[in-house]
Order: sequence, then structure tokens, then C-alpha cells
Amino acid sequence: MNRRSKWLWIDPIKGSRKISNFFWACILFLGSLGFFLVGISSYFGKNLIPLLSSQQILFVPQGIVMCFYGIAGLFISSYLWCTILFDVGSGYNKFDKKTGIACLFRWGFPGRYRRILLKFSMKDIQMIKMEVKEGISPRRVLYMEIKGLQNIPLTRIGDNLNLRDIEQKAAESARFLNTSIEGF
Repeated sequence: MNRRSKWLWIDPIKGSRKISNFFWACILFLGSLGFFLVGISSYFGKNLIPLLSSQQILFVPQGIVMCFYGIAGLFISSYLWCTILFDVGSGYNKFDKKTGIACLFRWGFPGRYRRILLKFSMKDIQMIKMEVKEGISPRRVLYMEIKGLQNIPLTRIGDNLNLRDIEQKAAESARFLNTSIEGF
């Protein structure tokens, strides 16, 4: 939901609460839990999961490795669930022509730097840059070039926006900010 008026533009940014992240967190959790339980089953010599037989698995070489992979997968799954829970990466881009201030806000992980807030003068914005790389892993990102700072992404780097959407967003941003567009 984009909020825009003549003097103010607020562009919300979606964080890590995406369907694909939920899907991969569930798959990773269930798979790693299965690995861990089969490894533990080989240690006790009993099937803890009725569908998965662990009778042919010896604990010393295979069971330990399966437990290790299961524990590693559970850690990675818990990391994904934490990013979803805290909605890391969500926030907004706010451009206010009346005050002349641009504000970029993002949520991070809990701690000292949970709230990431960048404020700068809109006069310092030099241009809007579009990075479009096609191929097996396409990358389409919109950046803002600011005097004295490195390029700041306006869109999420992992978002797979189609070419028309990224061009439209770049044109709207450049029109509102009275800057030029550069593509690379």
C-alpha cells in the first residue's frame, strides 16, 4: 500500500514474512527433525518414527552424521523462524518535500541496532540507479545515490520484481524526487 500525496510519499517495504520463507522454514524444520530422530533411533535401536526404519543404520558412522545434519538443520530453521517472527527487513521509505528530509527505516534483529533509521536531506540525492542483471539468477534492485554515501537500496535485494515494475518504481521515484535515472 503506497501512500503518496503532493508533498509526502511513504513506500512500505515488505520484510521476511513471505510465503516462500514460511515454506522453506517448514520444510527445513521437518527434514532436519527427521534426520535427527533417525540418528537418535539408530542409537537406541528403536524406531522413533514409524515410517522411517533405522534398523540398517549403524550409529557410529551414519547415525552420528545424521544427528549432526539434523542439529545443523534445526539451527538454520530456527534462524529462519526468527527472521520471520521479527520481520527482519521490513520498514518504509519516506520522502517529505515540505521538510526536505528523506527517511529510510528498516527493522533488524532484536538488540542495540533493531531499528535502522537513515535520515538525510533530499538535496543530497543525486540520482536513482537501476541494477538489472538477467540470467539464471536475475537481480533487479533500485538504488539511490547520495552525496558522500554509498548507494542505498530502495527495494529489497531478494525481491524478484519484473522489469516493468522496477522501471515503473524507478520512474515514480525519480519524478517525485526530481532526479535522473541511471541503469546499469
